[in-house]
Amino acid sequence: MAFVDIQKLNFSYPLAKQPVLNDIDLSIEAGEFVVICGTSGCGKSTLLKHLKREITPHGDTSGSILFEGILLNELSERIAAAEIGFVMQNPENQIVTDKVWHELAFGLENLGFDTMTIRRKVAEMANYFGIQTWFRKSTMELSGGQKQILNLAAIMAMQPKLLILDEPTSQLDPIAAREFISTIHKLNVDFGLTIILVEHRLEEVYPLADRVVVMDNGRIICNGTPKKVAQELQNVSNVHPMLLGLPTPIRVHHALNSQTEAPLTIREGRQWLSQNFVESPAVNQPKPVTIDKKPVLDVNDTWFRYEKDGNDILRGFSLKAYPGEVISILGGNGAGKTTALGVMSGLHRPYRGKIKIFDKPIKKYSNDELYHKCMAVLPQNPQTIFVTKTVKLELEIVAQTLKLSNEEAADEINSIVRLLNLEYLLERHPYDLSGGEQQKLAFAKILLLHPCILLLDEPTKGLDAASKEVLANILKRLKAKGIAIVMVTHDIEFSASHSDRCALFFDGSIISMDATKTFYSGNHYYTTAAHRMSRHLFSNVITCEDVIKRCNIQLKETIQL
Repeated sequence: MAFVDIQKLNFSYPLAKQPVLNDIDLSIEAGEFVVICGTSGCGKSTLLKHLKREITPHGDTSGSILFEGILLNELSERIAAAEIGFVMQNPENQIVTDKVWHELAFGLENLGFDTMTIRRKVAEMANYFGIQTWFRKSTMELSGGQKQILNLAAIMAMQPKLLILDEPTSQLDPIAAREFISTIHKLNVDFGLTIILVEHRLEEVYPLADRVVVMDNGRIICNGTPKKVAQELQNVSNVHPMLLGLPTPIRVHHALNSQTEAPLTIREGRQWLSQNFVESPAVNQPKPVTIDKKPVLDVNDTWFRYEKDGNDILRGFSLKAYPGEVISILGGNGAGKTTALGVMSGLHRPYRGKIKIFDKPIKKYSNDELYHKCMAVLPQNPQTIFVTKTVKLELEIVAQTLKLSNEEAADEINSIVRLLNLEYLLERHPYDLSGGEQQKLAFAKILLLHPCILLLDEPTKGLDAASKEVLANILKRLKAKGIAIVMVTHDIEFSASHSDRCALFFDGSIISMDATKTFYSGNHYYTTAAHRMSRHLFSNVITCEDVIKRCNIQLKETIQL
């Protein structure tokens, strides 16, 4: 008997024309580590929510889900709450108390454990997850990585048998994400905990899985070991969108049409490269960035704190953004990157320093001047800009602010809907969309404003690899129009492929900025998977495409010899 058994599960949201889940059959054994992946909107998150009955979405459902042989709806409230744990995508949405220690104890209190048992279990979890040093802190003081670890620890205190995670690393910096995934793997290995994980960032988690399940349009199209699924995806179609999301070693291996077994990890990828290729110098050395234009955004020596007597969040933060370039700002959770965007956008006013937009002080702009056809901001949480009941209405409200005729507004909306592939979502409620779909809707709203300066806070969060390519193409078009784009991101791979300059944010300011290739080639830890995999052979190689190109050069030279 399977530990979790999903049989013929179908689901449609209210008023939706197409079902989100189509005849899902999936069995999961006790102790398995299962990774579910697929393009944005394929039904991954909806499937996970059906496994936790307290958050099952409203709509038309058929089929059955059994947990240890019992129908999910027939489980007692205690078993359903304690034995099936769920970690959400946004750590902010799951924390319910003001103190770390209370958050750890909250679930146990609700289950009715006595005080001594609660104290023992809380102490045990705090030690296991390394929470002792911030045990008495306010939950508001924690970084994104700490909040997600706290969510996990609070669930594990109830000793669940099944742990479900919905893109838990989407808001974590690369180092914190690796640590979180390592912790998940440790729970699986140390305790035999059954884990079901939905994730778009597959570099770290894909090789750890016992089984990978790929979904497409509400159906399961692949189900097997990581190596088997990688091969099946290539056989299904050479242009299947999920191929773009596979770990770098697999993508390089597939692109070079190697007949050997595909490497999964960076270590295996390095070994495979060493066996098949030789060390070679850079083909083209990166050139220093020289800019002879005037900046459209000039931030000079700004200092900012949220409270008069509080600590400085920004300390001498400076940045110049020029027309037609993309700047990526990277750094750890809680470093102050989002605050820096708030200062650049005029949302926060620094107590020292100057900000100029098109050589005019930002404080001399009215809100109407600044946010209509001048500057637009994509917030970290897209839900903060959703105000209506349907996707279509969200877009129409923005068009109304531009004072366009009905015909012009319709043309603008239709154009952006086609560009971002939102046609099938127009009648859906924004809150019913997946994380990636919400991100695309938010991006559509700000693009309708026709900004000259675009500030993006985690624009690739929740997006699958194919949707990221759509975003990349949009950024190229905007660059060609001379629009300056400043992007705060944890997505190293995306920034390496699509940025002109990259900056490392630390201790309240930018401590390093350079051309993208120079920036990532000079970093040892804060760098791409492609660079970590190939730097022992190739210099100035930072993307998967760079590795493939250098390998192909060697293969051609070998053939010519």
